Amino acid sequence: MRSEQQAIHTVFGAGQVGLPLAHELLARGHQVRLVRRGPAGAPREDLTWMSGDVTDKAFADEAARGAAVVYNCVNPPDYAQWHGVLEPMMRAVRGAAARAGARLVVLDCLYMYGAPARTPFDEDTPMEPCSPKGELRKLLAEELFEAHRRGDVQVTTGRASDYFGPNTPLSMLLHPRNLARLRAGKPVEALGDPDMPHAYNYTPDVARALAVLGERPEAIGRAFHLPASWTGTSRELLARFGAALGRPGRVRRIPNWALAAMGVFSSTLRAIRPMLYQWEQPFVLDDRRFRATFGMEATPIDEAIRTTLAIVPSMRSDAPSQIATGAS
Repeated sequence: MRSEQQAIHTVFGAGQVGLPLAHELLARGHQVRLVRRGPAGAPREDLTWMSGDVTDKAFADEAARGAAVVYNCVNPPDYAQWHGVLEPMMRAVRGAAARAGARLVVLDCLYMYGAPARTPFDEDTPMEPCSPKGELRKLLAEELFEAHRRGDVQVTTGRASDYFGPNTPLSMLLHPRNLARLRAGKPVEALGDPDMPHAYNYTPDVARALAVLGERPEAIGRAFHLPASWTGTSRELLARFGAALGRPGRVRRIPNWALAAMGVFSSTLRAIRPMLYQWEQPFVLDDRRFRATFGMEATPIDEAIRTTLAIVPSMRSDAPSQIATGAS
């Protein structure tokens, strides 16, 4: 029988969170299976790559077989097309974990809350979505915890806001194009109001927190907001990044009319527009439940900034942007 430190942990999704999560689990002494749609990476003694379609029941069951914990970090490849794509992916991973008798840890975002009347908002805030993507996230969150109540599978979920960090190309604010502009002393382009408080989660903290949720029994059956490294305004965050580079750290807001015009040619930008409410009002999660339960704090912001700038390669400031919104 496997000891806890030799348990298999299966990570579905090898993107900007799934990959660092796999490395975090390896550092904690676990055997890891890392599952992705695309080609598999290089194997090692304690890491098995699997490549396939998670909605294929036989493949998903093979990936989850014998696992103590399954982590769901999957996301549709196209931000503009979630409906009809996200639901079968999430249900497939949940079903595979249930059939394997594994605990399930789901990475989630904050869309299901809509635009809370107060901030910071905690995990008990009513889910009152104000967008189609928010409605979908609410539905899937309700399905997840209903499966737990039925006894189908033990679940927990870690919810995060917008990401920044090393190897985080889909950051809403600090994607490679904007980091290149910062390095060049050019204004960073921002969607929404950069003077509104907004929570940002540091990607390595998200990975570390998900590993904690997979190991600790206190997590079972509960939702947690993951520790945020920044809860001030986007303009202030960019100023801190600029200071670390010895640059101005300026910001230029992309007007909503310009975003609408660009959306004529970009389905991704059209899909982002309904989500801009998160930057038009204070939007800050309350992460005290996680910190009090597990004793883990977010990485200090200046350390997170230094690591981000040290690892992310520079990129031509006129290169196309890769933008996504939300935490998954």
